[in-house]
Amino acid sequence: MRLVRQILDYEPWNDQEAMDRSMILDALKSQANIFRRENKQAHMTASAWVANPERSKVLMVYHNIYDSWSWMGGHADGEEDLLAVAVREVQEESGLQHVRTVTDAIFSLEALTVDGHWKDGEYVSSHLHLNLTYLLEANENDPLSVKADENSGVAWFDLDEAVRASSEPWIREHVYRKLNEKLRSFSADL
Repeated sequence: MRLVRQILDYEPWNDQEAMDRSMILDALKSQANIFRRENKQAHMTASAWVANPERSKVLMVYHNIYDSWSWMGGHADGEEDLLAVAVREVQEESGLQHVRTVTDAIFSLEALTVDGHWKDGEYVSSHLHLNLTYLLEANENDPLSVKADENSGVAWFDLDEAVRASSEPWIREHVYRKLNEKLRSFSADL
C-alpha cells in the first residue's frame, strides 16, 4: 500500500508524531474498514494547513461541531488518496476553487480524539481520527464561502493569530503551533 510506504518514510517532527505514526501504522495493518466511518473506534482522516503564497497567513473555518476556528479536513470515506481528500475538503469547506499542493508529502500526522457529539440528528460516539495533514496553498484574495452544514465562517489569519483563534486547547498547543513551526521551517528552506 502506497500510503503505508509514505508514512514509513515520513520523518516525525516530535515525540507526538513518532508515537502517533506508530499507532496509525498499527491501525492500517490491523483494523478493518480503517478508511470508513463504519469503524467506530478509529478511522482515517485528512486535513490541510492552507497557507498563502508568502506563508504569512493560514486559512481556517469556524467549525460548527467543535465551536472553534479550525483547519479544514474530513473523513476518507473509503478513499485511500488522503491528499485528494484534503484538497476536496478545503474546496468544499472554504468555497475556494484554486487550491495548490505545495508538496505531495505528508506535512504532519496526528491521532486526534473526537468527543461524542450529535451530527445530523444522530449521536456519534467518541472515537479517534487517524489524521494526515498536507500543506496546501491558495490566494488570499480568492472568494470564500461557508459550508453552512459544517462551518459558519471562513477567514485568513496571521500564523500566531490562527493559534489564538482556536478554542480547543490541545489542538491549539500541540497541533496548530507545530504546524506553524513546520511552515516557518519549510518556508526558510525554500
